[in-house]
Amino acid sequence: MEKTEKMRTAVVGCGSISDIYLENMIHRFSNLEVVSCCARHLESAEKKAAKYGIQACTFEEILADSSIEMLVILTPAPTHYELIRQGLMAGKHVYTEKTMTVSAEEAEELLKLSEEKGLYLGSAPDTFLGAALQTGRKAIDEGMLGEVTSFEISANREIDFLASRFTFLRMQGGGICYDYGVYYLTALVSLLGPVERVAAIVKNRKAVRKNICKESPDYGKEYTYPNESQVSAVIELENGIMGTFSLNGESIGRDLADFKIYGTKGVMKLSDPNQFGGDISVILKSDEEDGKSTVLEPVSLYSENCRGIGPSEMAQAIRKGAKNRAGKEMAYHVLDTICQMMESSGTGAFEKVTSTCSRPEVFR
Repeated sequence: MEKTEKMRTAVVGCGSISDIYLENMIHRFSNLEVVSCCARHLESAEKKAAKYGIQACTFEEILADSSIEMLVILTPAPTHYELIRQGLMAGKHVYTEKTMTVSAEEAEELLKLSEEKGLYLGSAPDTFLGAALQTGRKAIDEGMLGEVTSFEISANREIDFLASRFTFLRMQGGGICYDYGVYYLTALVSLLGPVERVAAIVKNRKAVRKNICKESPDYGKEYTYPNESQVSAVIELENGIMGTFSLNGESIGRDLADFKIYGTKGVMKLSDPNQFGGDISVILKSDEEDGKSTVLEPVSLYSENCRGIGPSEMAQAIRKGAKNRAGKEMAYHVLDTICQMMESSGTGAFEKVTSTCSRPEVFR
């Protein structure tokens, strides 16, 4: 990341994900100056502030501090709308963890507000900025696969374990598509472009589950799980490319990913888009008979956990007056796509995704 004037930044939310953000934003991305943090419980903010040498504040104090230019929101998805709205109303640029909100209508409202205020709004996932997906993007753009004809996305998780351990997954926006599928859909749009229409079947196999995490104080107790645990969809992109999208939370293990893009000259196998790194391999037509695959050379060093690169890239874009890559339009479009999958499952028909976005610029 090239050097620019440091942007004074505050972190909102001090849960487990905040450590990697704070570590990277303070020690790795030099264009950010993290000055304070807040949490629902002040003692949580004080512990995190002491660990990273920053100030613990209330959210109201952060909003009132005119020297703070950007907020990074790391709270559960149902809280995002109101926190983002207040941040924008206070004149702050805002970057939020995924998803931007839990409804497309709320996200659209925030897009309009950010435009009215002349402020930047960004959202995770920012993993598509990592070495793996940027390596795949380069190969596609250079025609290595020929004409891209289809894609295939399939992944599994063990919702029983994850929702036992992480209670936010039981909240609205914590289902397998909103919380996990968002990585795959963001990667897909960043690689191939926006979605035109979707048809999906969405299920939750167990509305009441038993806590199976032995480290949890509620081990063995039942809890309500109101979210989607399985999604199977057909997706058509605006450019006519079509493919399948399947997530299964009723399985064993965690995050076993299968992400392929098919073309007239080759097939690309991508790594888990929940990660920044991983091997990207291709089988070219000339190697088809012997099944030989080639692992591509990474295009950047952003292979380890680089969460916080999204806020850093947005700060750089703000200083330059450029468009940030993990931007509001793509985040809104991906959320809209997920919402239309939920709608399609109810109607039994293809649903058009009325929003759109452009593919973000390449990132090295």
